[in-house]
Amino acid sequence: MYGIERVILIVLDSLGVGALPDAAEYGDQDPRSNTLAHTAEAVGGLDLENLGQLGLGNIAPVEGVPPVPQPEGAYGRMAEGSKGKDTTTGHWEIAGLCSTTPFPTYPQGFPQEIIQEFEERIGRQILGNYAASGTVIIQDLGDEHVRTGYPIVYTSADSVFQIAAHTDVIPLDELYDACEIAREMLHGEWEVARVIARPFVGEAGSLKRTYERKDYPLPPPGPTALDHLQDAGVETIGV
Repeated sequence: MYGIERVILIVLDSLGVGALPDAAEYGDQDPRSNTLAHTAEAVGGLDLENLGQLGLGNIAPVEGVPPVPQPEGAYGRMAEGSKGKDTTTGHWEIAGLCSTTPFPTYPQGFPQEIIQEFEERIGRQILGNYAASGTVIIQDLGDEHVRTGYPIVYTSADSVFQIAAHTDVIPLDELYDACEIAREMLHGEWEVARVIARPFVGEAGSLKRTYERKDYPLPPPGPTALDHLQDAGVETIGV
């Protein structure tokens, strides 16, 4: 109908351009939130000539990317229609699935019955079980983890069950197996959007996460735009 032969969709997770009206409902109280603008400010301006010509600087003030009088592309800010604050929810909506019920979050940690069953099934006790920054919690609990062999379980403002482990203490395959167990457990009442493996390496005082992170998201609850395209014989590729 529109003569479009190819669509390239690039998702830059967490690159926000301002708070939405319902931000306070999800613990984001600061109305100045604007990752793109603040990142540009922090580095003294961005050099994004092509995106600027398409209209990036017309969306919001971005240092180094001024608005242009006649953008070559359509531009704008979209407000999420789904309920919740999670990467999975946003990705589903981009693909045409709007969620009316937010995923549960666990700001006080996961219920003891969940933790107890998880410990029994993986054959190890756990450390943590609270909301934390992933880089901070491995510094706080990393030494104890190495000494005991207990994996570190934590969550965040998102609906996630994260498991961190030093690769010399719990090999990657075992960490991934533990994530698959958690993914199998966390359904129904406790259905988190993602279980995430967070391997790390290093010595005390200089622990760092590796690129061998692995996510275990829920599958979409229905057909997405990609499914409809495939059904229509249009090739789709995900990277």
